[in-house]
Amino acid sequence: MTRRVAILISGGGSNMVSLVESMRAPGHPAAPVLVLANDPAAGGLEKARALGVATACVDHRPFGKDREAFEAQLLEALDAAAPDLICLAGFMRVLTPFFVEKWAGRMLNIHPSLLPKYKGLNTHARAIEAGDAQAGCSVHEVTAELDGGPILGQARVPILPGDTPGALAARILPMEHRLYPEVLRRYAAGDRTPVLLP
Repeated sequence: MTRRVAILISGGGSNMVSLVESMRAPGHPAAPVLVLANDPAAGGLEKARALGVATACVDHRPFGKDREAFEAQLLEALDAAAPDLICLAGFMRVLTPFFVEKWAGRMLNIHPSLLPKYKGLNTHARAIEAGDAQAGCSVHEVTAELDGGPILGQARVPILPGDTPGALAARILPMEHRLYPEVLRRYAAGDRTPVLLP
């Protein structure tokens, strides 16, 4: 059975594109059914349309701090597409426990650090400041704990002398584009064995 996938984005959608393109492979256990953004200016919406994927947008700004009302609109858009799985791909809104619990075991996220290190923001700067030898990215199941769910895959890159957060981010991004599609392929097939890229 092909698993229906909705991808949530906030910006340019480069990870979304890598996921959608990977799902076009023959025999892939998943298919994209919706790209949903929280910003009508998100560049990923146009990229998704160019790839032939349905899009929707629920602008978070009119809701102010009422996250529950915002999420109710998100859920309406998701219910209309009837996905089996959700992939957060640069979705920059913190989701409430109610939303997370509704999708427990069916929602993935990619985070730009080697979790459990550096949950939250400014991950590359924090890794450099700590003097770490390596940085990278992680794909994990989403739980109510921010960036705290079971880790399903990681990719590593060395931190080089003189690295800046921007330079490090630019080296990690291609690894994100390799890691997330591979984790999704396994996960959609029912395999939760972690994917480890060097």
